[in-house]
Amino acid sequence: MKIIVSKIPEGGMNLRFEKEWKWFQERLPEGETCDFVLDRIAVACTVRRMKETVFIEGSAATTIEAPCSRCLATATLPVSSSFRYTYAPAPTDAPEECELSAEDLDYAYYEEDTIDLDRLIFEQIVLQIPIKPLCRVTCRGLCPHCGINLNVAVCHCQAKPFDERLAALKQFKVRSEKP
Repeated sequence: MKIIVSKIPEGGMNLRFEKEWKWFQERLPEGETCDFVLDRIAVACTVRRMKETVFIEGSAATTIEAPCSRCLATATLPVSSSFRYTYAPAPTDAPEECELSAEDLDYAYYEEDTIDLDRLIFEQIVLQIPIKPLCRVTCRGLCPHCGINLNVAVCHCQAKPFDERLAALKQFKVRSEKP
């Protein structure tokens, strides 16, 4: 969805819309795939303009289905994000390299009187997807020996015996030197 800056009404505007899984997949870099599936993405935002500066504040929410990183069962997780951005016209001269502060991350530029909300929503969803999804916090995972799901059944594998050659390392202590 694109917003034409010059057509934003004086009192601002409220937007509500939904995006599908296919929409998300189309925005992935070419050749990239996901190991999760998204449900419908619900977006609500308020857009205000003051001269050439545009303020966008809103939220995006969905649920993902992904394999649990411990037991490989399907995990269904809610994903939501609140965002606030300030957009200004892109500068005409090339910017100098500088270090960004935390508040600079909520500031962006638009070109040709257009702001692409799709890019913003995609970014917000990607940032909220967990790196290691879990079906539940107490997930016990898989047995490293037989592969049984320890959440569902009890494993009768015996623990690997301790290697006596490493026994000396149990006594090893590291001291920190204080100046």
